[in-house]
Amino acid sequence: MNEMLQLMQTRRSCRNFKPDMLPDDIIQQICEAGTFAPTGMNRQSPIIIAVKDKALRDKLSVMNAEIMGKENFDPFYHAPVILIVLADRNAPTYIYDGSLVMQNLMLASESLGIGSIWIHRAKEEFDSEKGKAILKELGIEGDYEGIGHCAIGYRASEPNPAPPRKENYIYYK
Repeated sequence: MNEMLQLMQTRRSCRNFKPDMLPDDIIQQICEAGTFAPTGMNRQSPIIIAVKDKALRDKLSVMNAEIMGKENFDPFYHAPVILIVLADRNAPTYIYDGSLVMQNLMLASESLGIGSIWIHRAKEEFDSEKGKAILKELGIEGDYEGIGHCAIGYRASEPNPAPPRKENYIYYK
């Protein structure tokens, strides 16, 4: 089987990360792969924020858990790095653009032996006053919507195999 097709079929979300920080070159390779995702009319509406800073990472975790209505829970499963994808609301395809970036980040992570998981609630996080303040502190201006968080790190355990695909997933004529 083609290597890329196999990667797509075997990639699984990681919910158990080691605390070890990833090397900068690995993070950069994953982020760069995200920048090559297709975007509507090549507008390149998304941006990626690579969060390695533990204090900011933990602040985002608390904000995300609050949106879930949970306390004392890390929605990022203790991943040491969070790649936040936001996209410019002024692009008509911004949600799709950002979603494709997320997919590229997860596939690139898997190709490098790094675990990943898409964590939602980025929209709510960055629509909040706290989230807007974080963007301002980072020098990010514009009308951005949070698309997702790609939590990445070394896997602490092996993933389960993919469950069988549902019947009638594909229709041919």
